[in-house]
Amino acid sequence: MNYLRKGIAILLMAGVVLGAGGCGKKETIKIASKPMTEQYILTEIIAQLIESETGYETEITKGVGGGTTNIHPALVKGEFDLYPEYTRTAWLNVLKKEEMEKDDQKLYQALLEAYGEMGLTWTGLYGFSNTYGLAVRRETAEQYGLSTYSDLAAASGELVFGGNPDYIELETGYTRLCEAYQMQFKDTMQMEIALKYEALKNKEVDVINAFTTDAQLAANDLVLLTDDRGFFETFEAGTVVRSDTLKKYPELQGVLEKMNGLISEAEMQQMNYEVEVEGKEDKEVAREFLVKKGLIAG
Repeated sequence: MNYLRKGIAILLMAGVVLGAGGCGKKETIKIASKPMTEQYILTEIIAQLIESETGYETEITKGVGGGTTNIHPALVKGEFDLYPEYTRTAWLNVLKKEEMEKDDQKLYQALLEAYGEMGLTWTGLYGFSNTYGLAVRRETAEQYGLSTYSDLAAASGELVFGGNPDYIELETGYTRLCEAYQMQFKDTMQMEIALKYEALKNKEVDVINAFTTDAQLAANDLVLLTDDRGFFETFEAGTVVRSDTLKKYPELQGVLEKMNGLISEAEMQQMNYEVEVEGKEDKEVAREFLVKKGLIAG
């Protein structure tokens, strides 16, 4: 009888231990990012928002080499649950479309349909686009009254354009831009991407091609001109997530939708600046942003 009681006691204790372990285990949502500061910040924002709103844990894999080329197939296989992507990057690199759809809404709807067939979905767009832009020094903008590309075209004969070789030589880049706006610059200089901002700062050039969320725009107090004829296509940022993941984690859809329209180009540019120029941790910058927006407690 004593042996029976001891056996029951041992079984009960084992059950308590196993039960405690089972109850303590949390689900983990796997998030991927491309190898760029902006993506590191975005994945931190997403992860911190998920963890503050739900009981789920998150795991971020930052800087996946090859970006979309390697993240997308891994997402389809279930190695990741979600990641931040850009609409026209998906259009060109995932759907392999040769012709660009000019209408943003039509392109987004086409993405939703095509991704749905792959077992993936977009849960919305963050509110900013990381696309090509043209930047000038503030003093140049004031001197020539520049705020739009059309303004720049009128003054282009007095200015020197600087750009990276890929952009200058690209058939759909510099040449098409000049044709669209009838720009005729005094001179054109080719330079590596990393040197463009320094050349602009040192007045070696007057105009450069940039990306609209570049940290260096804020760092050097530059003016990003308005593309008044919509020459450059937008690359709007948003979350791509596995449909199975949304079913597995019922609270996730609502949390991810809180990202919709949350971030402006100026805000993304500023966050990139804080990490790249001021040396802050991306995790810290993400947290400060969410606190400012009232989405997590300070």
